[in-house]
Amino acid sequence: MKKMTKTKVSTGIYWIEVPGADLYVQCGSPADSVKHLMRGGLIRNVETNGVNFETGPNCILLSDTTIQGEDFANLSEFPILQMLYRQGMILPNHPGNTGIKPMLIGDANQIASQLKYIHRGNYGLVSKEELLEAGMAPELVDDYMEVKLAFAFGAIKEPEALIDGCVVGPTPVEIKQGVNICRLGLNVYEFEFQGEKEVVDLNLAEGEHYESPYPLGYQYIERGFFSVIHSGEADGWDINRPCMGSVLIFHGRIYLIDAGPNLQAILNALGIGIAEIEGIFHTHGHDDHFAGLTTLMRSDRKVKYYSTSLVRASVTKKLAALMTIEESDFEDYFEVHDLDFDVWNDVSGLEVKPVLSPHPVENNIFFFRAEGGDSAYTYAHLADTAAFEVLDKMASGDYAGRKVSEQLVADTKKNLLEPVDLKKIDIGGGLIHGQARDYANDKSKKLLFCHIARRLDSWERGRGEGAPFGTTQELIPTYQDYVRRCAYGYIHAHFSDVSGDVLAMLLNNPTKTFNPESILLRAGSKPEHVYLVLTGAVEYIDVHGDFVGQQLAGSFVGEFATLSGEPAQRTYRAKSFVRVLQIHVNMYRKLFEKHSLTSHFTKFREFGDFCSGHGCLARAFPIPC
Repeated sequence: MKKMTKTKVSTGIYWIEVPGADLYVQCGSPADSVKHLMRGGLIRNVETNGVNFETGPNCILLSDTTIQGEDFANLSEFPILQMLYRQGMILPNHPGNTGIKPMLIGDANQIASQLKYIHRGNYGLVSKEELLEAGMAPELVDDYMEVKLAFAFGAIKEPEALIDGCVVGPTPVEIKQGVNICRLGLNVYEFEFQGEKEVVDLNLAEGEHYESPYPLGYQYIERGFFSVIHSGEADGWDINRPCMGSVLIFHGRIYLIDAGPNLQAILNALGIGIAEIEGIFHTHGHDDHFAGLTTLMRSDRKVKYYSTSLVRASVTKKLAALMTIEESDFEDYFEVHDLDFDVWNDVSGLEVKPVLSPHPVENNIFFFRAEGGDSAYTYAHLADTAAFEVLDKMASGDYAGRKVSEQLVADTKKNLLEPVDLKKIDIGGGLIHGQARDYANDKSKKLLFCHIARRLDSWERGRGEGAPFGTTQELIPTYQDYVRRCAYGYIHAHFSDVSGDVLAMLLNNPTKTFNPESILLRAGSKPEHVYLVLTGAVEYIDVHGDFVGQQLAGSFVGEFATLSGEPAQRTYRAKSFVRVLQIHVNMYRKLFEKHSLTSHFTKFREFGDFCSGHGCLARAFPIPC
């Protein structure tokens, strides 16, 4: 009988099990790795002495590289939380608390980075000085520090007090009870126990990406005036659904509310290309609302980042620790727009009010308001809110011995119960999440209960609603075609020296929608039309069948083949529902001939060839829609 077994869990995730040494190693920890382990039966529910809890890993082998396949490779926050709380390693008098701490294994720099990132993920800003520096009102600082200490059970601990580290190099080192590990090469490790060996290779192959633990059906969403698309209703433990998040559409522009795990898969399923995203409204920095930031960092322009300076500071410190970058580098990736608390901020005509929400890390809930034909309509996004029972204990001093002012608790409850047209509510329960019954007397027109990994109970089903993935709630209808407006912006950016009348002729062409996985143009063929991508994303594959890259909204498909007269060198395939402007090749050629745009084409062909050789995204212009 083997003493050590290796199991492939998912792309980039393996499981090493050595029962004789009580060692269970999760190798690789990309986003939602815990859900993959749950789905594979490697995390199970058990009962000991009447206590129900979970099994799972007690060590994590980290990737040597911070990012692989354009996503975070090391997101150990939730696996560590699973060990500490769901396995019970940190809970007093719990069967899972045997004195053993979770362990991170791997490169010294990655371990140090993960410890800092987990520290910020647990606590956010850790002192009054940091709160003040981040812009918190001085009169709130003492009270809010009491909130943080209450959630931290009285003390903010250094990560080394909760987590052990095991630095691995080419020389074998012992992990536990005779199990040794050494590093054979970049991301390649060898485990050895009593003569048995297993090699784990955490490298992703060319074109390979970490997988989503749940399937998502394809949706086609309309770009409306003021609407909410429900892109996630679950929490960080639900193996069947994405984490709580929304897509907000205002005046045809697309905004995200939070960026959870598997964001690229979610966007593909909704038919949204990264280049279409105008900005993100960010509530806080826990991984189930944070892990998708690398997806946004891959946009061909800076995505606008909307939050309060308090939340931004907390998120920046965590991202900087995770990526080993300077905090000032945050603005190299995002266009920062700080919002003021408790007032309606103007965001391109949309009114946005962030409100402080007590949580272990800095958190603001959001209210969004827009004027309709008859009145104003409001959507509230209440992510990671505390239950009223918890708040009341804080006000009475019965929560970890910390006392929070009654005024802060009263103000928080009042804000949470403010009537709106649509309210999306965290009812996850436990120590840091909300309860549905707190909203029994809420006067909002529609309540949506989410941030859970279970079905709604009968009481909840009688008062609130759920929302399957991709469900759209239209708050103010539209009477405009915003996709056509985007088409004009893209065309004008490509041909800024051409008169408006000529551009109008180009725009006077039909739009066409391609289904996911359908082919727009096949390698070796000559196109009949040039397609301007308006929504969604298109992948291209070279003649040898190797994946190369993708085209985003604002880019052309078939342009090079049309103007060169050569057959297409690539196959272009819809990654999602894709809407294009369909321009006949004769019209497109005449445009270049009549306006002497050959040099324009040559320049971009050279640029396109460069991008192909470097795996870049194809050209697209960042035109606000």
